[in-house]
Amino acid sequence: MFSILPPTAKRVEYNTSDCDNEKIRRETIENISDYIESGKVIQNRLNQLDREWDVERFIETNAAIIIFISTLFGAKRSKYWLIVSIFVSVFLLQHALQGWCPLLPLLRKMGVRTENEIFNEKTALKIHRGDFSLAFADPESLLSVSER
Repeated sequence: MFSILPPTAKRVEYNTSDCDNEKIRRETIENISDYIESGKVIQNRLNQLDREWDVERFIETNAAIIIFISTLFGAKRSKYWLIVSIFVSVFLLQHALQGWCPLLPLLRKMGVRTENEIFNEKTALKIHRGDFSLAFADPESLLSVSER
C-alpha cells in the first residue's frame, strides 16, 4: 500500500538534501574516530550526546516560543498577530506529518541531527567500548544492556 507520509524515523532525512545528510554523517564519523583514536573517555561523549538537542526539540521549542509571543501580541496589540500563530501551527503539523518545515533546511545546514543520528553515534561508541559483547538470554538483561 502506498503511503503519502514518510516513515517516522526517516522523515527528516528524506526532507534534507543529500549533501547535508552526507555532511552530518561525515561529522558523526569524525566524532566517533576522535574518541576511538585519541583514547578519550567514551562515557564523556555519551553524556554529551544525551544532552544534545535534536531537530525535533529545536523545531518544537521555536514553534512554542513564536506561538506564545504572537498569541500575546494578538491579545494585547492586534488580532493580525494571530495569523502568525496559525502559520506556525500549520508548519508544526506539516513537520509532524511530513518531516518538513521552513526551519528544517537551516537547522540541517547547521548540523543539527535527528534523534536516530544521535542514537547511532551512541550505539557505535557503545559497541566499540564493548557494551554489547556479552550475550544475555533473558529480555530484562538485554534491555538493561541496551539502555546503558
